[in-house]
This record gives sequence, structure tokens and C-alpha cells, in this order.
Amino acid sequence: MDIITIIVGFVALAIGIVIGNILFGKKAKEQLAQAEELSKKAEEQAKKIIDDAKTIAETLKENKLLEAKEHFAQLKSKFEVEKANQEKELAIRQQKQAENDNKIKQQQQSLTDKQNSLQKQIQENEQARETIKQQLEVAAAKRADLDKQHDVYLKKLEGIAGLSAEAAKNEIIDQIKQEARTKAASYVKEMMDEAKVNANKEAKKVIIQSIQRLASEQAIDNTVTTFPLESDEIKGQIIGREGRNIKALEAATGVDFVIDDTPEAIVLSCFDPFRKEIARLALQKLVQDGRIQPGRIEDVVEKTRRQMEDQIMEIGERTAIELGIHGLHKDLVRVVGKMRYRSSYGQNLLMHSKETANLCGIMAAELGLGQKIVKMAKRAGLLHDIGKVPDEEGEISHALLGAKWAEKAGEHPAIVNAIGAHHDEMEMQYIISPIVQACDAISGARPGARRETTQSYFQRLKDLEALASAYKGVERVFAIQAGRELRIMVEADKVDDQMSAQMSFEIAQRIEKEMQYPGQIKVVVVRELRVTNVAK
Repeated sequence: MDIITIIVGFVALAIGIVIGNILFGKKAKEQLAQAEELSKKAEEQAKKIIDDAKTIAETLKENKLLEAKEHFAQLKSKFEVEKANQEKELAIRQQKQAENDNKIKQQQQSLTDKQNSLQKQIQENEQARETIKQQLEVAAAKRADLDKQHDVYLKKLEGIAGLSAEAAKNEIIDQIKQEARTKAASYVKEMMDEAKVNANKEAKKVIIQSIQRLASEQAIDNTVTTFPLESDEIKGQIIGREGRNIKALEAATGVDFVIDDTPEAIVLSCFDPFRKEIARLALQKLVQDGRIQPGRIEDVVEKTRRQMEDQIMEIGERTAIELGIHGLHKDLVRVVGKMRYRSSYGQNLLMHSKETANLCGIMAAELGLGQKIVKMAKRAGLLHDIGKVPDEEGEISHALLGAKWAEKAGEHPAIVNAIGAHHDEMEMQYIISPIVQACDAISGARPGARRETTQSYFQRLKDLEALASAYKGVERVFAIQAGRELRIMVEADKVDDQMSAQMSFEIAQRIEKEMQYPGQIKVVVVRELRVTNVAK
């Protein structure tokens, strides 16, 4: 049983093996067929890829060849242009070289000619030297003979005069010295007399030329300023309840606020224009803002005061730059700016100081004192009245106070002396001191510089009209154009044309002799005949 089973097993195994081989061979054939088919497809794809690669390679090759040809053409064109430029530059260099060679040849020829001329001149000089040497020998021989003859004649003269040659020479020298002293003293006296005669004339000439070269300016600041209002209702806000606001304004600014019946206006009164300007600006800000109360007033006034301090520093710096003055101490710059809000006899102090500075510079230049002295004179002219703007009033005069400030600020001693001496309160020690004094007087005394009082102005007009009214035949007299013209109306039947001309001349002469006035006054005599009839 077991053997049969084993045999059957072997037989089944053999049959399985045979069947497996048959099945495996068939599958292997199929796989082999598929592999061959895949191989054919791969070969076809490879062939196609190779063909495409060849096509692309040919295209790339052609493109590269075209690019290479274009690049070669560009390089060739560039090379030809550069070659042409080089040839052109070479031609220019060759031409310049040829020109330089010609110049060198010409210079060499010129040097050769000069050398030949110099050689010829040397030969001529040698010949002239030999000739001069011979002449000197002859002259020396003649001089020896003359010396011998001079000694002989001198001995004869000494014997005749009874004096030695040395004694006679000393006597002649003494006489010449005496004559020279006499003539020199006479010449010095003549020069001194001439200088005295011409001194005033030259001084007037320098002053006139200085004044003519300066364009005068004039500004007048009053002690009263009128502040305009949009309506009278604002006056109540400014006054405040029980006058609190206006009291706070006056206390903060030191200015009197006059509120009366004047419509739409408030008057600000103060002797200090600087404080008055602070008050005006502060009031303007308060009115524009509309919030007027004591606390607000103090803040606005303080802020305005700081702004004004900045403004006066800016004015001082601008004035110094305008006049070409550099290196001023900041305290002096502040004082110069503050002069804008001060006046002296109605003349703005800053304008007066600028005018004096320009006059000083011009006068120093006219006198030929040199650029350094001119700058110092202009600087002293600007600073001469700084003592008029103290923060606190003192007993010392403004000239000495200004000199003290200038010395403290490190100014030159000449400038300090000029400031202190411009009213003769110090001894003048430098040349610019009298210049500053003279220019200060010129600026203050010129017509129109300082404001006349109303009373003197009206009195001058009355005097003019009274002078002309005293003439016979005068009907009416009018002083017009602020006293610059006097117009006289005469009666035609009593004064003829010739008398009119004579009257105009005589009145003009009397005004010149009898009155004092700035500028000039034109006298116009008007004579006309009017005939009137009434038709009824």
C-alpha cells in the first residue's frame, strides 16, 4: 500500500513536472515575443530620437554659424572703425609732430642767430673795452697833471687870501647852512599858512562828498499808537468786569490803554516804543482769539515779549550784515536790534545809527585812512548811541554807558573811545573819534531828519505868511506843501508884472536872511485880472 502510494506519487510528480515544463515553455515563448516586440519599438523610438537630435543639432549648428558670422561682421566693422580712428589719430599726431619739428627747427635757427649776434656783440664789447681802457689811461695821465696844477693854484690862493683850504671850506659850509635854515623856516611858515587857509575848505569838501554819497532814510516813531477795532463792542471785552482785563493788560505791559468815545479805536500810550509794540501785538492776538481774561492776558503778553526778543536779535543781525560788520557780541546785537523801537528827537535811533555808520565809512574812505580804519569807523558809527537803549535807566550819560558796554563786549579801544567821546565826555584818542562825532552831528542836523514840534511848525507858517502880507498890494498869502511853498496873491491893478518879479525876489531874500527852515521854500507871486459882469 505504501509502495503503490509512493509510485503514484512519483508518477504524479513526473506528470506535474512535464505539464509545468510545457506551460513554462509556452509562457517563455510569449514573453520572448513581447520582448522582441518591445525591442523593435525601442529601436524605432531610438531611431526617431536620433533623427530628431540630428535635426536639432543641424538647426543649432546653422544658428550658431549665423551668430558667429554676425559677430564676426560686427567685430570686423568695429575693427575697421577703430583702425580708421587710429589712422586718423596717427595722421594728426604726425601732423603735430611735423609742426613741432618745424617749431624746433625755427627755434634752433633763432638760437643760432641769437648766438651769432651775441658773439658779434661780445667782440664789439671787447673792442669797446680796449678803447675805454686806453681812454682811461689817457684820462688818468691828464688827471695827474690837473692835480699838480690844482695844488699849485691852491697854494697861490692860500697865499693871496691868508686862509687855508680847510678853513675856507668850513666858512662856505656855515654860510650855506644858515641860508638853508632861513629858507626852510620861511617854507614851513608858508606851508602852515596855506594849510590853515585850505583846512576848512578841504574839510567841507570831504563832508559834502560823504553826504552826497549817502542816500538818507528817515523814520519817525510816536509815543502814541491807535489800535483799530472792528466794532465798539470789543471795548467792553477789553475792559472786562470791573476793569479787570484792562488792569491786567496795563500791569503786564506797562502801557496805558486809553478807551474813550473815539469810535472803533483804542489809544496805546507809552514813552517806551518797545513796550508799546509788545502791547499792540498782544492786544491784536487777544482780539483775534476772543478769549480776553487776566490769566490769558499774562500768557499772551509773555509769549509776545519772547517773540519780540527774537525779533530784535534778528533785526540786529540783519543790520550788521547789511553794513558788513562782523563779530559783534550777542549783547551788542540785541541792543542794535532794540534801537529799532527807540527814537531821539523824533528820529528813529536805528535809522540814525545806520546813517551815521554809512557816513563814517564814506568819510574815512574819502580821507584815505585805509580799509581797516574804514571798517572800524563804520562799526563805531553803528554803536555810538547804544547807551540810549538801557534796560534800566541810570544816572550815567548814554555816551559813557555805551563805551562801558562796548568795552565789556570786547570791542577795540578805538571804538570804545569813539563811542564815549562823540559828545566830548571823553578825550579823543583815535582818528575815528572826530569822524564819528562829525557824522553824528550831520545825521541829526540834516533837514528832515528830526521831527519838528507842532508849535514851532505852525509858528514858522505864520511867520512866512506875515512876512509876505506886509508888502503893499498883497491880497492873500498861503503857506502850502508843509511850508515848502509860499503862494502870494496880489491885486492886479496895484502890482504889475515887473513889480511881481521884484516882490518874489525880495521875499525870497528876506526869508533866507531872517528865518530858519529845513530844505528850501519856493516863493510864487500870482497876478491875475478878473472882470465880472452880470447879465439880467
